[in-house]
Amino acid sequence: MVLNYIWIAFFVVAFVVALVRVVFWGDTEIFTAIMNATFDSSRTAFEISLGLTGVLSLWLGIMKIGEESGLINALARFLSPVLCRLFPDIPKGHPALGSIFMNMSANMLGLDNAATPLGLKAMEELQELNPKKDTASNSMIMFLVINTSGLIIIPISIMVYRAQLGAAQPTDVFIPILLSTFVSTLAGVIAVSVSQRINLINKPILTLLGVACLFFTALIWLFVSLPREQMQTYSTLVANILLFSVIILFILTGVRRKINVYDAFVRGAKEGFTTAVRIIPYLVAFLVGIAVFRTSGALDYVVDGIGYVVGLCGIDTSFVGALPTGLMKSLSGSAANGLMIDTMKEMGPDSFVGRASCVIRGASDTTFYILAVYFGSVGISKTRNAVTCGLIADAAGIIAAIFVSYLFFH
Repeated sequence: MVLNYIWIAFFVVAFVVALVRVVFWGDTEIFTAIMNATFDSSRTAFEISLGLTGVLSLWLGIMKIGEESGLINALARFLSPVLCRLFPDIPKGHPALGSIFMNMSANMLGLDNAATPLGLKAMEELQELNPKKDTASNSMIMFLVINTSGLIIIPISIMVYRAQLGAAQPTDVFIPILLSTFVSTLAGVIAVSVSQRINLINKPILTLLGVACLFFTALIWLFVSLPREQMQTYSTLVANILLFSVIILFILTGVRRKINVYDAFVRGAKEGFTTAVRIIPYLVAFLVGIAVFRTSGALDYVVDGIGYVVGLCGIDTSFVGALPTGLMKSLSGSAANGLMIDTMKEMGPDSFVGRASCVIRGASDTTFYILAVYFGSVGISKTRNAVTCGLIADAAGIIAAIFVSYLFFH
């Protein structure tokens, strides 16, 4: 229901803003630009789905091997002490726990192409446990919010963009992004836990948190001690080695268990094709709504209004130039990347605004895109408080990114 209201608001606000621009400013081209944006975004939605078909087929095929070999079940049993605290409605040892962990691992490594099909597989398994097939379950909401909070260890794509635009030190946003996305994920998990009355004060969760803190500290020390050229090389190498190792592990486990890994892969790959087709309408709906809202200029007015209010409060407004990236980030990842790149081109990659834009972009993921695709893949129409909790994580990430940017760069 919330997604329904938001989608309608995109079009209504865009129409009102465009009409004002025509009547008061004589901008006769605005409606043409909006209509062109609807056609372009519709085509983009189909192209995204088409491009996702091969990736979905690959990874759902690999996951099918893992299922039939028993590896997913073994992984689920190993992770049950921690994940069962965050997902109390999932039975211990259920394959969904293994799929959730695989998706989270791919996200943390910045492997978006692998994370999406793994996430869609997890949603299908969660839907099997869902008693109300049109309504998001508690476990789905927790899983989606963890995804939208965008916990990432290696933000390689952002660092590559900075290198391409001539940043003196492309990796200087690494630690700020790591801190910001951790805050975003923590805020999202707490928001969902409060709404679902999940107790996070227990030994497995606190142990995981302690291990995570040690891991992040060691990782930060390792990468900061490397020259920036080696940092980019090693971060990409480590991510790809881990990803390919997962594929080999699944195949070898299937061979060890004497299953026909080729046939299992093909059966899983067929599911990837049907899933890619099923999400096309949801992608078209939201990408068109986002494009209309952005093209009308409504987003610019929101940012200008925030800057005006902040200025009246006597607060430094240096960060306002990075806000378009933050606001668009919740709606569209590609659009947020475009705004981040534009900001660096206009203001300079080593400017405060340029760096802050990168940190904000890496603080969390594209909430509405993820909700539309993941919920759409299993036919969920009633999302309950998933949007609210996701936006809380987004807001926490943006605020943390601004604060950290001032701390490191201002």
